[in-house]
Amino acid sequence: MPRWWPVVFTIPPTSECGADPSGPRKTNERTRIGGHRHRDISRPDHEREGRKAVLKARIGISPIAWWNDDLEELSDDVSLEECLRQASEAGYSGIETGQRFPLSMKELGPILDRYRLSICGGWFSGQLLEGDLEAEKDRIRAQMDFFIAAGAPCIVYGETARSIQGMQDKALSAKPTVDAAEMKAYGRRITAFAEWCAEEGMPISYHHHVGTVIETESEIEAFVNHTGEAVKLLYDTGHLAMAGGDISSMLAHHRRISHVHTKDIRQAVVSGLDRDKESFLDAVLKGAFTVPGDGDLPFERIVFELAEKGYEGWFVVEAEQDPIISPPFDMAIKGHEELLRLLEAAHYRVIPYG
Repeated sequence: MPRWWPVVFTIPPTSECGADPSGPRKTNERTRIGGHRHRDISRPDHEREGRKAVLKARIGISPIAWWNDDLEELSDDVSLEECLRQASEAGYSGIETGQRFPLSMKELGPILDRYRLSICGGWFSGQLLEGDLEAEKDRIRAQMDFFIAAGAPCIVYGETARSIQGMQDKALSAKPTVDAAEMKAYGRRITAFAEWCAEEGMPISYHHHVGTVIETESEIEAFVNHTGEAVKLLYDTGHLAMAGGDISSMLAHHRRISHVHTKDIRQAVVSGLDRDKESFLDAVLKGAFTVPGDGDLPFERIVFELAEKGYEGWFVVEAEQDPIISPPFDMAIKGHEELLRLLEAAHYRVIPYG
């Protein structure tokens, strides 16, 4: 597996969403170690240039820390309301949905209001790789209507056709692939679908995921090249790292990134996996994933890179792990504290609930 994390380094932010209006920025290149540039961040660029940071961020969490929809044995015995209470007390202003969430704001809205939380996304199991466009529209309709009513930023679209992500008897090396012709056709369908979703008022954010046809760095690149601008991207740090990718590679497509999952990894666990025998779920059971600040990914670098590219939006803590070994509330607090620290260091303005 490629080793891209020998050195942790940080990069200063920009002040605008999208392209930097000031043009290419001069950097203070100090040294190169392991192929990475180190920059002087003693004074962020926008301070040196006399500009005030305007980037906005919100911090959300996935309920997968409390309930794992694919591994019941990793689900804590808590109610929906208790999950929301803990998320709120840990400092989050948003939460993604899971299978235990009712798709009704009449039912869910009062509980969300009570704990000052908003819906900040949620998974949809896509089937467009092998399915029909009109059928996919019908499948997503109820979730779309609910998300529009909830004021959610996007639906997280994950392609599950041919996926092995939920199959414990399928080794990581058995992941599905598509050839060039299939990728081209898939790109046309997902683009048409994304355009329709946006027109209906609820954009999708496409989730690259271990065990699916869009997992690796090269697959993400091919996917982007065969899809239109309406297909926004979810940047999942943990999934890209586990797939062996350079976590900075997603920044080449920063204009398409609309949602971020800040999933950390335990490198010793990931490196020790037998990919010809062990599955994605085996990796989860072994503790491959955790929250920012508890694993080995350079989140200072990740946050500063996103700021430099002008990303604004949700940073969602997502880490499926054993709730007995890693209590969800404790992990939620740790992840929030680390993200808040890094976002403020990168001169984001973190927006509370409301």
